Amino acid sequence: MRITFLGAAGTVTGSKYLLEHGGKRVLVDCGLFQGLKQLRLRNWDVFPLQPETIDAVVLTHAHIDHSGYLPALARQGFSGPVFCTEATRDLCALLLPDSGHLQEEDALYANRRGFSKHSPALPLYTEQDARKTLRLFQPQQFDAEFEPVEGLRMRFSLAGHILGAASVHVQWGSGSLLFSGDLGRDEDVVMRPPQAPPAADYVVMESTYGDRSHEKEDPATAFAEVINRTAARGGVVIVPAFAVGRAQSLMYVLATLKREGRIPDLPAFLNSPMAADTTELYHKHRSQHRLTPDQCRMMCTAAKVVNSVEESRKLNDMRYPAVIISASGMATGGRVVHHLKAMAPNPRNTILLAGYQAAGTRGAALVGGAKQIKIHGDYVPVRAEVASLGALSAHADREELLRWVGRMPQPPKRVFVTHGESVAADSLRIAIQEQHGWACTVPEHMQAVELG
Repeated sequence: MRITFLGAAGTVTGSKYLLEHGGKRVLVDCGLFQGLKQLRLRNWDVFPLQPETIDAVVLTHAHIDHSGYLPALARQGFSGPVFCTEATRDLCALLLPDSGHLQEEDALYANRRGFSKHSPALPLYTEQDARKTLRLFQPQQFDAEFEPVEGLRMRFSLAGHILGAASVHVQWGSGSLLFSGDLGRDEDVVMRPPQAPPAADYVVMESTYGDRSHEKEDPATAFAEVINRTAARGGVVIVPAFAVGRAQSLMYVLATLKREGRIPDLPAFLNSPMAADTTELYHKHRSQHRLTPDQCRMMCTAAKVVNSVEESRKLNDMRYPAVIISASGMATGGRVVHHLKAMAPNPRNTILLAGYQAAGTRGAALVGGAKQIKIHGDYVPVRAEVASLGALSAHADREELLRWVGRMPQPPKRVFVTHGESVAADSLRIAIQEQHGWACTVPEHMQAVELG
């Protein structure tokens, strides 16, 4: 078995791992690079092998940094099956066409405004490309063995990060490999915790929060404090939120706070039709989360869904307290960018970041205290309050990551620490070595390793 780290090595994005065994090739995850420009440019590089020579793709979950390159891969010649859980398939049916549509919109906007260095600016793939890719999906059940290619046996186990998120156990002959995928929280507001890991000879483990712990504060209390102080000064709370996962957690907490009278009954808007569609999937996949049917219904009605572009624009003219939840979570694109452009200069407003912010994103710049952010070629002053809500993160923190890997039934031969910024990955590597004495490596981009 040979593994090549085509993405998420030395960075927290672009997850792609190539497995080669018995003349077959399987790609585990097929994500877009996001964040820093030098990373985003990798999306446009010639793929390091002929896409038509890949026999199958296996997805850990639906987030774009794990699935978003699939339409580009198919556009270049990949035509094999895509294996994932049922909920991941359902979410990809929303996320991938939306990704293609946003890329088309961004290219059109860049061409109209003339701020792109390329003439004309082109999308990496289109909405139609994404819809064609969905025909390749072959969903699998959790804890049921499947064989993506001859000689490889795989099994999905619950990772808890978002609906459908899975760890992937791979077996060949007498060898085995475990991909953690993105791991969720032990005490998440909505999602169930990750399953304990099975025994494996090798582990590829995420390290998004490998160097830090989440705040111990109650997320509902922290959210209420932000809303109340912003409302007191007549401002709007703008929440960039991932349409899958964070938007739903925020709406559930928002509904709970209103029901308990801990915040004013102010208007709330979910300005992401895709997030609204995602919320409905919580009814379908109830075994993966903690909510009762009544709580699901409460979550689904916590905010008014904004569908049209015209309705979205009107939100920018609001002059009364409100909450706007809108994608994308790192403020890299989507409707929330237009809200930031309109509302960031007003000191009455608050920008609330509720998830991980990768280096190079507008979200990371805001968390870092930027006094201005670049949007559509212009610099926009940031006078609004900027707050963070780390307790609502969908990612396991350092202690939870160490607890998860520490539950392995027997020591692996080696742990590969990936999907984290350099400091986070190396910090987790050191911690695993010190706590367990296991061989642990942070692989480099494009590094290939022979597994025994």
